[in-house]
Amino acid sequence: MSGHSKWQNIKHKKESTDQKRGKIFSKLSRLISVAAKEKGGDPESNSKLRMAMEKAREANMPKDNIERAIKKGTGQLAGAQIEEITYEAYGPAGIALIIEVITDNRNRIIAEIKNILSKFNSKLAETGSVKYMFNRQGEEWVAKYPLEVTDEKDEKQLAKLFNALDENDDVQEIYSNLKI
Repeated sequence: MSGHSKWQNIKHKKESTDQKRGKIFSKLSRLISVAAKEKGGDPESNSKLRMAMEKAREANMPKDNIERAIKKGTGQLAGAQIEEITYEAYGPAGIALIIEVITDNRNRIIAEIKNILSKFNSKLAETGSVKYMFNRQGEEWVAKYPLEVTDEKDEKQLAKLFNALDENDDVQEIYSNLKI
């Protein structure tokens, strides 16, 4: 079995695992930075920051990464300006979507979101045209009018759409009125 080394296999698995952890860490880091920017770097007085830090600890994010993200958000460290943006969209079968994004480049992310949506028979909606179908409960958007999709083709397209959006590093959360 030439070319099949146990150590090469381990190396490839480790690289894959490290890449996935890095993606998770960067999403969590942005979430922490935005929370710190909004209401300060003290988790005792900033519940959003406290929740973000708990998520980071659950993902085994190193403490120094968490502290660096807080310092970035409070302006103690130089870096790109990070902002939180919410997009509204309609997916296959008229499913309403709310896409929460944290980014350092507003123009890049809007182009990426539009590209992903167009690939899966979806489109960006005007501000306010989707949010009325949801209630904000704490940090979550909950659908007022859940829709059930019966067409198998639409179900598959929705699954692919959710995966593609989730793969984007800047996309934090995706909410829909899809009845599961």
